[in-house]
Amino acid sequence: METFLTSNEWPWRLARTIVQGVLGVVVANVDMLVGCAVLAPEWRPIVVALVMAVLTPVMAELGAALPSGGEGDE
Repeated sequence: METFLTSNEWPWRLARTIVQGVLGVVVANVDMLVGCAVLAPEWRPIVVALVMAVLTPVMAELGAALPSGGEGDE
C-alpha cells in the first residue's frame, strides 16, 4: 500500500490516476447504481473533478501517515 500511495514511478502514478478516475465515475453515477438521488447530467463532470480533487490530497496524507515498512498500525 505504501508503494501505491507514495511511489513516483510511472506505473504507480498511472494506477493512482486510474483508481481516482474509476472512483470519480462511480460517485458521479451513484444515482443510477442505487436508484434514489438523481443528479443532473451537467453536474456529473463537476462531481468527478471534485472527487479526484479530494482523493489526491487524501491519498498523499495516507501515504505520509504509513509507518516505514508499509505495515498498518495494528
